[in-house]
Amino acid sequence: MAGSSPEREPVAARASARRGIPPATVARLPGYLRALHALAAEGVVTTSSDELADRAGVGSAQLRKDLSWLGSYGRRGVGYDVEHLSSQVEVALGLTTQRRVVIVGIGNLGHALANYSGFADRGFGVVGLVDADPAVVGTTVAGLVVRPLDELRAIVAATDASIGLIATPAAAAQEVCDALVEAGVVGILTFAPRSLRVPPHVDVRAVDVASELQILAFHDHRRATGA
Repeated sequence: MAGSSPEREPVAARASARRGIPPATVARLPGYLRALHALAAEGVVTTSSDELADRAGVGSAQLRKDLSWLGSYGRRGVGYDVEHLSSQVEVALGLTTQRRVVIVGIGNLGHALANYSGFADRGFGVVGLVDADPAVVGTTVAGLVVRPLDELRAIVAATDASIGLIATPAAAAQEVCDALVEAGVVGILTFAPRSLRVPPHVDVRAVDVASELQILAFHDHRRATGA
């Protein structure tokens, strides 16, 4: 791992590198951060690219290339400073300030998401819960009162939420998505099994459990048939 210590890299150079980080690299950064946090919890101060890559499930060459986009090259014979590299990845991912989240759809999945403690550990705060069912509106989940959908804009404005989680049935997902966009949300994570249309300034990520299971079924079928 050749190169100077990341602490000596010019701040402007690091910022410039972050602006052009490829999407594929961005997708791997959370895995690196998870591995770094695990190392820190074990009391590890410095780590090699081989060790970090193994924990993140990538090749060491890929890891070094990805981290070079952050202006981080490690130190020859020493490796990467775990605390400093964690900070670099957090800055690149925009995790230096807490991102506020509104969850729409407080059924079984919405309940689970609202009560998930991992959000706070990773820099996200759930600040609002919304549902269209009158039987659910007014109930309290994870310390928050569930509000009706027509109050979504007011909730986003009052809490400065920038991310919306959609945990509704597929039929309602586009309507909810439109409402989140109109309210000012710029990032949406949807668990509804359908594609969503959003304007260019809004980012959408989808978690489709059924599709992932179908992909696993395909590979299992290939193994079973010897293909």
